[in-house]
Amino acid sequence: YLKVTPKEKTKQVQKVFSNVAFNYDLMNDVMSFGAHRLWKKIFIDIVNPSIGERIIDVGSGSGDLVLEIQKKHINTKIDVIDLNEEMLKQGKKRIKKGNVKFYVQNAEDLSFDNNTFDKYLISFCLRNITDIDKSLSEAYRILKPGGRYYCLEFSKPTSIPLSKIYSYYKSNFIPFFGKIFSNYQEGYNYLNESIDLFPNQEILKNKIQDAGFKSVKYINLFDGIVSIHTGFKY
Repeated sequence: YLKVTPKEKTKQVQKVFSNVAFNYDLMNDVMSFGAHRLWKKIFIDIVNPSIGERIIDVGSGSGDLVLEIQKKHINTKIDVIDLNEEMLKQGKKRIKKGNVKFYVQNAEDLSFDNNTFDKYLISFCLRNITDIDKSLSEAYRILKPGGRYYCLEFSKPTSIPLSKIYSYYKSNFIPFFGKIFSNYQEGYNYLNESIDLFPNQEILKNKIQDAGFKSVKYINLFDGIVSIHTGFKY
């Protein structure tokens, strides 16, 4: 695996997403065979946004979660956060309505006051954050008492045969698609590695608990290729 310092990782991640921002949605559809849309729909169904809630969507990218929430026709205030300006521009192009504000910020150091949000959402972004523990502490800080943390992320398949197939696919096809769509195979080699090096379900559960969250649980989708972690701030 490519070894990088924390500072280099942040730059590397931003370079990847700046290069692929224009084709990001198409690439997600191709590389996941459209499954990412189902995962995000299930995720938002679990989030169950309600009238009057204030939600933060961290690492929002092109805004899929916001659009999924808006399909429910609920008056919800959403703050959209992304460290990458190019990705945020794509989100602004797609999200045309609603009580939505956009911010270029780092998940490790958010500008919002303590006890601000009812729900914190992060989808396919946590593994790209340089210091996961800092981001979890920030999530806990800005959530109101009774607020809830939701994370959708790639994880570890539970069956050995699927794990081997998935590993082969990630190692060979993801960089290949990255080269076709963005002419930046190196970046997608990194993304493959980021999935491999990301904590498994139980380790991430422990990290979320260490940040202060209670009743931490996770749900595996597609046999653990992705998982949804949730936790409460009491």
